[in-house]
Amino acid sequence: MPKHPVFEMKFAKVYPLYVQKAERKNRTKKEVDQIICWLTGYDSAGLQKQIKQESDIETFFANAPRLHPNSALIKGVVCGVRVEDVKDPLMQKVRYLDKLIDELAKGKKIEKILR
Repeated sequence: MPKHPVFEMKFAKVYPLYVQKAERKNRTKKEVDQIICWLTGYDSAGLQKQIKQESDIETFFANAPRLHPNSALIKGVVCGVRVEDVKDPLMQKVRYLDKLIDELAKGKKIEKILR
């Protein structure tokens, strides 16, 4: 079965879109980084390294030090799909990140986002 095209996208191309989405709603790049690091276990240097290396999304998540143990608490709908019902583990991680960034852009407090 062929890979979903999103898995082959460069994280370095998606990352600025997350930042733009947050900044349009008066949130910060620092908050976006905090969310990404919380979810994936990357530290700031590790996140920047992945961006600089232009890792694709599949590699970005495969190299993540650890998915946060509370990531299973992330619930809700992204693009009409409930994140908790996504069957593909990699797509679920992508949707988790999308959902967290959506919550940030909607004004949710960072303490509530980082379950």
